[in-house]
This record gives sequence, structure tokens and C-alpha cells, in this order.
Amino acid sequence: MSEPLLRVRGLRKQYGPRVVLRSIDLDVSEHQVVCLIGGSGSGKSTLLRCVDMLDVVDDGTIHLAGIELTDPRLDTDAARKRIGIVFQAYNLFPHLSVLDNITLAPRRVHGVPRKQAEETARELLARFGLADKAREHPDRLSGGQQQRAAIARALATEPDLLLFDEITSALDPELVGEVLDVVADLKRRGLTILMATHEMDFARQVADQVCFLENGVIVEQGTAEQVFTAPREQATRRFLSRVLDLPGRDGTVVV
Repeated sequence: MSEPLLRVRGLRKQYGPRVVLRSIDLDVSEHQVVCLIGGSGSGKSTLLRCVDMLDVVDDGTIHLAGIELTDPRLDTDAARKRIGIVFQAYNLFPHLSVLDNITLAPRRVHGVPRKQAEETARELLARFGLADKAREHPDRLSGGQQQRAAIARALATEPDLLLFDEITSALDPELVGEVLDVVADLKRRGLTILMATHEMDFARQVADQVCFLENGVIVEQGTAEQVFTAPREQATRRFLSRVLDLPGRDGTVVV
């Protein structure tokens, strides 16, 4: 079998005395969508930040396309070019137009000529229904439009791996669907995505693999069908019973 695009082994991260991730093992194959689920504080966001090297890991290894990202000799800025990340708070630069937000990294970091970068950006904006927003500033866009622009920005550098960190949690309910539609389209296009989400129905529909985290540990991992319909672990059943009214094995709702 071919190597996974992303391979995490024995990952550990702590802040002072608080251990946030404990011996995390995770594989993400090319063209897969892997969803991280779990309660607040379970370690989902920290795992994504470690993969993107925004947080320094305390132990373990992370490999992307065969390159060890945790090698202290590695040029992390160069390696990070292969990863696109989108946060829940958009993080668009308010003083730049949407077009300039999307073209900034390709031009400044990747050395793409302005004309080429703008052509790519306009294609992405058109794909996400934002063709008429190129010259607007972020504060003129709705939350859903800003998040779609943030996704376009992440895609503009043609990353090998996309990381999405609860990208709908800051949105009004009526805007969630339009952002999730974009993610579903990215899956159809074959992109590789690792995402933390609290949208259980969406994870069940699009994920190739689902990982349930609790207290910094991947308690259970499997296909979406297996995890959501026949979870093996009591902790997984207890969590899903709170968010999905999942019946226990004896037919009662596990609480």
C-alpha cells in the first residue's frame, strides 16, 4: 500500500502542566476527507495547529508526503507552503480587498506573478460565488462570504493538504450551509482535507474517516458509517448520544 499523505505518530503536546494531546497516531491518505469530532477542549484544534507547525510538538513525528515536518533541521516556512489552513474566525486582512487577500501569499511567498495570481484568485472567487466581491473589503461581506473567501485564499497556493478548524462555528445558522457546500465540492474535486467540525450530519455525509477525540486521545477511528451507526467505544456512544440522540446497544439512549 502507498504511504499516506499525512502520517502522525506518537504526537504529544502540552502547555505547562496541561497535556493537550497524548500519543496521537493518525493517517490521512491522498484525496481523503478525515473529520475530527469531540467536545470542546478535546484537542482537535491543537492537532491541526501542530500539523501546520503553528505549535511546536513536544514529542512524536509528523510526515507530509514523506517529509518529516517535525525535523528540527527542516525549513518550516518552506514546508508550510504545502499546507492550507482555514480558521473559524476567517482571519482575512481587513485593510486589503478580497482579491488582495487571496493573492498575497501566492505573490509574496510563492513568487507567482501578480497577473497569474489574480487570474487564479478570480477563478476561485467565481467558483465560490464571489466573483463580484473581488474589490470589496472583508467588512462588506457576510460571515459566510468571508469564510468562502478564506477557503479560496487557502486554495490559491495549491496546497497538498487542507486543514479546516471549525470553519462554521462563528457563522449564523443560515450561513453554515453555504460554507459546507463549498467543502463538499472540494471533496468531489479530490482534495485532501483534515477538518475539525461540530457538524455531525455533515461529517457523516462527507468524511471517509472519522476520529473521535476525548482528553487529547483518539478514542475511536473508523469510517463515518461505523463511527456514527455502530461506535465501539462507550465514550464515543456517550458523546454521540448528546449530539445525535444515538441509541445504545440495548436500544436506550446512552447518557
